[in-house]
Amino acid sequence: METIILPDVLNLSSSKSIVVYDYKSTIEISKQQILLSKNTFSFLREGAKEVFFDNSNYAIDNSEFLLMKSGNCLMTEKLSSESKYYRSILFFFSNEDVLQFMRKFNLETSSSKITYSTHAFRYDSFITRFVDSLLDILKLSKSIQENILKAKFEEIMLYLIDLNGVDFLYSLMENSGHQNLQFIQTIENNKLNKLTIKELSFLSNMSVSTFKREFEKNFNSSPIKWFQDKRLEHAAYLLKIKSKRPSDIFEEIGYENLSNFIQAFKTKFKVTPKQYQSN
Repeated sequence: METIILPDVLNLSSSKSIVVYDYKSTIEISKQQILLSKNTFSFLREGAKEVFFDNSNYAIDNSEFLLMKSGNCLMTEKLSSESKYYRSILFFFSNEDVLQFMRKFNLETSSSKITYSTHAFRYDSFITRFVDSLLDILKLSKSIQENILKAKFEEIMLYLIDLNGVDFLYSLMENSGHQNLQFIQTIENNKLNKLTIKELSFLSNMSVSTFKREFEKNFNSSPIKWFQDKRLEHAAYLLKIKSKRPSDIFEEIGYENLSNFIQAFKTKFKVTPKQYQSN
């Protein structure tokens, strides 16, 4: 699968750090490899969106919007059942824009030790008007757009900080030098997501061969066996604690049919799923 680089592929002016693009599509995509060369707001208007990053993932409809850090992600876009198309207003900005904003408003350092590559926020009346204003700005001349969008960037950031604090902003600037820790976080965060080794390699910014080598070094297991064990352990939790039926969960765990799930479960736990529930 070809990797798409955004916003480069949209042929927007490379000289402008803050740009907006009204993206529309009638074609669904599933786990498309995306390299975000800039931080991005995705103001979803039609359809549904799912993203997987190294340390976070979200599935949203058009009642929410996303803030995504530059880097590698997998993106799914689903068409609206009513309009039969997908639409998202994309607002791109650089790390330098964030730094200038932080200096201008003398923001205090975040105390959070945990940072995430993406954040989801719910629409409210202010955000709805804000997105509408972005569409109005796109009708103006390019020179005017550039100056107004700088002010709009400050507007949305100040508003979100007032509602949510500054941690999300500092997450954008976090550039961890602990590659090994970041790799482990990527694996742990996606252990129950049905991602392929190739997809996980992309999120880790590694070749498949490097990914497998690093995986075995850190987890003392092959990726296939480790993920199978984790998903079967999750199945045991769903059976025992959540009282789910085997027929309800085998697909969620990643098995194509019930008999294969039962056999794998019995191999690991020495009893069938039903026997495990009754013990």
